[in-house]
Amino acid sequence: MTAPRLEVDLEAIESNTRVLVDRLGARGIRVAAVTKAVLGSPSVAAAMLRGGAAGLADSRVENLARLTAAGIGGPRTLIRSPMVSQVDAVVRCATVSLNSETAVLEALSAAAGRAGTTHAVVLMVELGDLREGVLAEALGGLALATLSLPHLDLVGIGTNLACQSGVAPDQVNMEELSRIVMDVETATGAALSVVSGGNSASLGWAMRAQDVGRVNELRLGEAILLGVDPLTRMPLAGLRTDAFTVVGEVIEVQTKPSQPWGRRAQAAFGAPPALRGSGVTRQGIVALGRQDVDPQGLTPPDGITVLGTSSDHLVLDLGDHPARVGDELGFGVDYSCLLSAATSPFLTAVESVGPAASGPVAATRAPQPA
Repeated sequence: MTAPRLEVDLEAIESNTRVLVDRLGARGIRVAAVTKAVLGSPSVAAAMLRGGAAGLADSRVENLARLTAAGIGGPRTLIRSPMVSQVDAVVRCATVSLNSETAVLEALSAAAGRAGTTHAVVLMVELGDLREGVLAEALGGLALATLSLPHLDLVGIGTNLACQSGVAPDQVNMEELSRIVMDVETATGAALSVVSGGNSASLGWAMRAQDVGRVNELRLGEAILLGVDPLTRMPLAGLRTDAFTVVGEVIEVQTKPSQPWGRRAQAAFGAPPALRGSGVTRQGIVALGRQDVDPQGLTPPDGITVLGTSSDHLVLDLGDHPARVGDELGFGVDYSCLLSAATSPFLTAVESVGPAASGPVAATRAPQPA
């Protein structure tokens, strides 16, 4: 197999989806599974649907088009406000989109009219994180404007938290969301079937709340893919954290002094790494760098420490690990690292049912060139 690569365990993704669907379903909340971190992978999307997700969601029209072309069924939600330049593609590839601008809604209506269809809309309200959404006092007017457009169907209200400013979902802001929904229904006479209460960061609130109010949907990506709570990055009970492994090949193993020598200046990406201890280091280099992944999000095998990275090199203190030139090392990933690995042209995604051979901490022999 080629390296570097991103190994994907579809069984782990299906399992995580099923656990979350069951837990939230008991609270009256359905799951829209988010595929943006895996570039709209049809195989990952299919695993999410097998796990019981009510639909799929992505921030990129291109990813939704990939799912459409692959014949992946079910509702598909565009979770970033449509660009006016892409409204025709949005209408073709998404059944629902999240919106906050009148100009975009007007363009969507026109595009839906050209396509001879009706496009469903969820309006986004700002609850303090200062990313997308209109202020609560402006939402009624935006809802009335949406209802006046001939080819749009206003189906719900949504919000997003813990992305831009780290404002956590809690009982206060989630109760506010439910009140806003009821106010909009009263002001417009519309019955709203979707109340989208945020992303994976809303899981803790949803499972602890005595009453989830009107919230009946969460958009889950990180929790399904990595099995962690985005507010703490700690594993969630009952979920697997091993669905993704970045695998790189060792290209150098040398014993070197622990301390650099010579006059020091800026390194390739700014300040050089902190000085290490004295003595010598069994240093390894993996053919993996910033062009491939976000190196800060890599978790190395046990006994190995990341010393530094450049565009193309991941420098390691191998310690007592037996890695040799030509071996492959598997690294765990966080969300930022997964996002970069899945979108890098230099990593091949290898999807399988069950754990891949390399695992998150093992070394295997790379195939030799013919």
